[in-house]
Parts: sequence; C-alpha cells; structure tokens
Amino acid sequence: MTVDPAAHRIPGTRTTPTARTTPTARPASAAPSRARELADRAAELDRQMRPEPRPGAHKVVVLALDGVYPFELGIPHRVLGSAGGRYEVLSASVDGRPVRTDSDLTVTPGHGPEVLAEADTVVIPPYAITRASAAAPDPQVLAALSRVRPGTRLVSICTGAFLLAAAGLLDGRRATTHWALTDHFQELFPRVELDAGVLFVDHGDVLTSAGAASGVDVCLHLVRQDHGSEVANHVARCCVVPPYRDGGQAQYIERPLPPASETGTGPTRDWALRRLELPLSLDELAAHAAMSTRTFARRFREETGLSPGRWLTQQRLRRARHLLESSDLPVERVAHEVGFATATSLRRHLAAEAGVAPSAYRRTFRASGPAAGGVREESRAGG
Repeated sequence: MTVDPAAHRIPGTRTTPTARTTPTARPASAAPSRARELADRAAELDRQMRPEPRPGAHKVVVLALDGVYPFELGIPHRVLGSAGGRYEVLSASVDGRPVRTDSDLTVTPGHGPEVLAEADTVVIPPYAITRASAAAPDPQVLAALSRVRPGTRLVSICTGAFLLAAAGLLDGRRATTHWALTDHFQELFPRVELDAGVLFVDHGDVLTSAGAASGVDVCLHLVRQDHGSEVANHVARCCVVPPYRDGGQAQYIERPLPPASETGTGPTRDWALRRLELPLSLDELAAHAAMSTRTFARRFREETGLSPGRWLTQQRLRRARHLLESSDLPVERVAHEVGFATATSLRRHLAAEAGVAPSAYRRTFRASGPAAGGVREESRAGG
C-alpha cells in the first residue's frame, strides 16, 4: 500500500523530505591496522614479562613423559620464564618425539634426551602412572635420566617423585608427593621418608613437591633461592599468584567424615556436631550414647579411627576453617562459635594441623577474595 504524504499533512505545515544519514565508511585499512596494533602491544608485553634468556642463563630442562599433565608441564616455563631472562627453560622428551598427555592433546617438546646432559636443573612434571610403571619405569626413561650430570638440581612435581624414587635418588631422604598417592608411594618406596602433609621438600640438590599448585610454589621457591625475594615477588605478580607459601605448609587435605550409622556412636556424633560451641566432655558423650566412658571410647575409635577428643578437635577446626573462608567474623568470635575456649587455642590447633595462623588461612582461602580460588590443592589423584 502506498501512502500519500500530502493526504496526512497537518494543516498549516508542510512536508519536507527526511534527511537520510549515510554512515561514514571506515577506511578498509583501519580494522587490520587496529588488529596489528593490539598484536604488537601483546607481543611487547610478552617480551617484557618473558624476555629472551640472558647469555649464560641457568638452563632448566623439563622432561615430558608419556601421559604428562599439560598444566604442570607449563608451570616451569611460565614461572621461571618470567624471571627476567635469568633462566633458559627447555622441554625434552625421552626420544625426541611428540608426547601424549593425560588429556585430549599431544605436545611436541623442542628437544630430545641429549639436552638433559646440559641442564643445570631438571624438572619432572607429573604424568599418569600405573602400579607397574611406578615401580619399574620404562628403560628408555631411566636411560634419559642417566644423561643428567652429577650435581644437577632435580625437581619433581606430584607423581614426578615416583620416577626419582624408582631411580633410587630419594633413598634415605625426606620427600613429598600428592596426598592421595601416599599409601601407594610408601608401599613401593619404603626407603624414602615420605612427608605427605607439606607442599614441598627442599634438599638443595633435590626438591619434591605435591600436587598441581605446589608446582608453582616450588618454582617460585627456586627463584627466591637463586635470585632473592624481589625477583620472586616480581615473577609472582607476572603470574598473578601468591608470592609465597612456605614449603612446610600443609596440603589442606580434606578428611571426610565417616558415615553416621543408626547404632553405635553415630547418633552421638550427630548430636555433638549440633553442639560444637559447647565444652563437650567424654562423660557427656558417653551418657548420650548410654554407654560407659570406656566402652564409648573404644567403640568410637573402632568406628572413626580417632579418640573422641581428637575427633571433636578435628570437627571444630573443620567448622572454623569454613567460617574463616566464608565470613568476616573476628578470630575470637570464630573460636567461640566452634567451641575453642580462646582465640589462642584456635591458633595453636590450626597451626598444628595446617601450619598457618587463622589470619593467613583467611587470606589464602577467602571464598570472596579475588585470588583465593587458585591456591587450594587439587583433589584429583596425582594432580
């Protein structure tokens, strides 16, 4: 349908043509030019954060084994590579060929095993293991490791400790690995003094670390040991990670509660969990369970593996950690809410379990904090 403008004109007005605005065409070269500018800026930022290695830089070789975890494989490159050119970080495979990861991708290290003979530090990132491969690594892997010169610093992340142990390099030494693999490790390597509760162990020439995020911690520790705190703090800022977590700090292993049954001490455990803020005594717990204190203590240990007192402390700490993570309550109030008589008592028990003070725990684990999400130990086995 065609509409005549004159037929709809308001008396006393006249119709004027509507001006059409034609968009100003952007020059064809503008978009590519902007893209080049952004790419140049990104490249310059990358050069500033990860400059070329200096002449005579400390050479680090990361040995990628079949089934390597790609995240941890990249940690030494990202962390040590951000130290102002002080490290030359290379990757190698045992045969110079591409390596399958534990994920849906394959990586191609830039070097074969020959570069291990030139390394000042060798890093073994985690890789997928079986009981057989952990106890007796592939001869080709051991042959590659034999190329490492005496005196070369060795670093393992997570399951990388299994290779060092299988090669006899950890015998008589204190070491660590991911908490979920400790029983398996101790069964295979009884000569190693395994400490499953720490982030990393430093013997100077050999360092072992726990799962995933602790690989960042141990690499920052290397930078701090080699070049001081100022350089390490700069690297941490570049990588957007906490600048320091002490190697002796606990892995924050989550200990699940045994299921409460309808018989035995289960109902009393449920009852106690609803009253943690109260000073519960063994006599009160036994009375609730309608048992003698001796019988109750024995049954309790049979069902939980802990004494009633130790179990209560564990549950109070569990709730205290939750409050520290999720609330702004003062430490004194947190202590009161979970049944510790004083804030000092909470500090003492938390330090004994996790190796940190409540304030430090809160800074690390605050759920609402901008940097809190990336520092909790991974729970997947071997990661």
